[in-house]
Amino acid sequence: MAEKIRTGFYCILFLLFSFGISAQESQNERPLKEVFSLLQDQYNIQFNFAEDQLKDATIMLPPNTLTLSELLVYLEANTNFTFRNLDDAFILVQLKVEPFDLQQLNEVVLSKYIVKGINKLNNGSYDINFSQLDILPGLIDTDVLQAVQAFPGIQSINETVSNINIRGGTHDQNLMLWDGIKMYQSGHFFGLISMFNPQITQQVNVVKNGTQTSVTDGVSGTIAMQTDSKINTNFKGNVGLNFIDANGFVDVPLGQKSSLQFAVRKSISDLAETPTYTNFFKRIAQDTEVDMNANNVVNSNQTFDFFDTSLRWIYKLSDKDQLRINFFNASNELRFDENAQIINFQTSRESRLRQNSIAGGLQYKRLWNDSWQTAFEIYETDYRLNAVNANIIDDQRFEQENKISETSVKLKANYKVNDQLEVLNGYHFVETKITNLDDVDQPRFRALVSEVVRTHALFSQLNHKSKDDHTSFSVGLRHNYIEKFGKHLLEPRLSVTHQFLDDFSVEVLGEFKHQNTSQVINFQNDFLGIEKRRWQLSNDNDIPIIQSKQLSVGLTYSKKGWLVSMDSYYKYVDGITTQSQGFQNQFEFVRANGSYNAYGLDVILRKQINTFNTWLSYSYMKNNYDFKIIEQSSFPSNFDVTHAISFGSIYTIDRLKLSAGLNWHTGRPITNPISANAITNDEINFESPNSNRLKDYFRVDISAIYDFKLWKQTKANLGVSVWNVLDRSNQINTFYGISNNSVSETLQTSLGITPNAVFRVYF
Repeated sequence: MAEKIRTGFYCILFLLFSFGISAQESQNERPLKEVFSLLQDQYNIQFNFAEDQLKDATIMLPPNTLTLSELLVYLEANTNFTFRNLDDAFILVQLKVEPFDLQQLNEVVLSKYIVKGINKLNNGSYDINFSQLDILPGLIDTDVLQAVQAFPGIQSINETVSNINIRGGTHDQNLMLWDGIKMYQSGHFFGLISMFNPQITQQVNVVKNGTQTSVTDGVSGTIAMQTDSKINTNFKGNVGLNFIDANGFVDVPLGQKSSLQFAVRKSISDLAETPTYTNFFKRIAQDTEVDMNANNVVNSNQTFDFFDTSLRWIYKLSDKDQLRINFFNASNELRFDENAQIINFQTSRESRLRQNSIAGGLQYKRLWNDSWQTAFEIYETDYRLNAVNANIIDDQRFEQENKISETSVKLKANYKVNDQLEVLNGYHFVETKITNLDDVDQPRFRALVSEVVRTHALFSQLNHKSKDDHTSFSVGLRHNYIEKFGKHLLEPRLSVTHQFLDDFSVEVLGEFKHQNTSQVINFQNDFLGIEKRRWQLSNDNDIPIIQSKQLSVGLTYSKKGWLVSMDSYYKYVDGITTQSQGFQNQFEFVRANGSYNAYGLDVILRKQINTFNTWLSYSYMKNNYDFKIIEQSSFPSNFDVTHAISFGSIYTIDRLKLSAGLNWHTGRPITNPISANAITNDEINFESPNSNRLKDYFRVDISAIYDFKLWKQTKANLGVSVWNVLDRSNQINTFYGISNNSVSETLQTSLGITPNAVFRVYF
């Protein structure tokens, strides 16, 4: 009690002091960042903050006789920031919430979960703040979808961001959101780099379980990207150049109530062919028609190009009303010529592959009073994949197309009962249309299939936080009605976090989810062999609605720079098809429905010592299929990576940041042919499905970034990285075919040693 009285006395004293002699204070105030540096040494603590928010912030140096709790009261009373003491070692600094920004009670419970800028929230999700994010091994221009793979339980089975596997799920089971807009394309260079520009994408929220009821789809997980939600009053921007692309970003204030952000990125392959570009191109074209054509056909003039543009505009209509508009456009294009001698004439025809996403969204928020806030959100997202394959030998043109058009309307209402309790209610409508086209000119054949599914949903969620901040929980229910099938699906969601014994916390997460879309993977010359995935809609028959159930329990210990976190989970996903799993064995042409169940353990061990940070993550997973109509119905999943380990370290020396890390995991399951009598009736005789494995995967990456000033108000940084510095040839896939009446093996390997460099100027 005495401590509370003394704290309150200091708070009143500081406020009176600030009002009484404000003129004198303004003369003696010092930059807040400079004060933080002094206090960190004095109290042996670390402030975690976004540098751009501290610009122009000043404060008088506090008395050196204050305790830590008294210091935080002083700082909060004299700045526009809140200060949250996480473990007496890390102090989370955040801008005080404006009245307009009524949000659910989601707070950071673990700062620097892996590195600076990655935090764990009290709803069980993880937040990546790119304005604070430290350098990661092998990355210099922060790649949004590479960064999420730093979490245990999330990895890519083939090193691409277009095949991210969350706890053993396929990539199409991940929900990708950009400012609330669902995205059906995720990568440039057909998956080697992220499609989302990190200069405008300021935050990423990663959810493996315990999703909010306002969110649908993504039975394996959600990766929700967000632009800056604040209205900037100062012009800022940056331009950068690396071995793959040139990019730029500007944040333009339009008066005091509006700001516009715009980002653009364009590949530089038409200007220069760098070693990074060469390695990337070889990787995507490996064992495809782009790389190897028929014996008497020669490919030439292979060119690849990509670009993306992003726009976000916020306008504060009044103190109670805010409007946000988003626009996104991204494209990949691959072209090459097929050349052959036909009846003594040299003939050439172009083949091409285009992949494009365009999306727009609008959000209107209104704060009716201190308790009520409503939000109206609408978006339209369109995806198109088109390929024209010129078969020069048979004088044939084959065109394939996969198109998605989706419209979403969502209404949310937040009611704040008190400081500890909030209620969220809402309605969500989604219409998804998918069209698939196959068109051949010789002989004439055209197949066009277009389907539409509409879903209506009501959702409600209760969020509670205890007065001592030690316990928080969210519980809710989503009711979905799928109009075409007349189906009602109830989906409960749960998230509970409790802190105890000062340094420990336990969490329980659970959810039911569903999705109406999935991808067909066709390895038989689909889209020139480069992009093998086409989206399809459920028909509630041979393509079922995918449904999942998941439960996880976690325990965390955090104290004085140490972090130990463990999560155990069980996940069951029903309604998958053999076509969506990428089989290249005896089930490649089998059409069957089934399920998979995955259980495992994700572990993080991290230690922070001043400017040195190191971490070790480990994942154990057991993942099995169950296809009822297949003779051997239960066997390991294609994504059953039993053990995975990553280790990384970051060391900061003044303006220089160094990072190194390694990744190791057991090889993915494969099916080998029977050594004797391998071919019968022109078909390969395989062993039991997924009874063998590729060799273990191992990769070491390094990176470094140096920050410096070009002019008084202009900063810059220079970075270099090397992916797979040991140039290890890792096996990522193998499959078998028949050639000259014998079995032939094709082995696909990962990226070799791949350097990159970046130069960026901030203004």
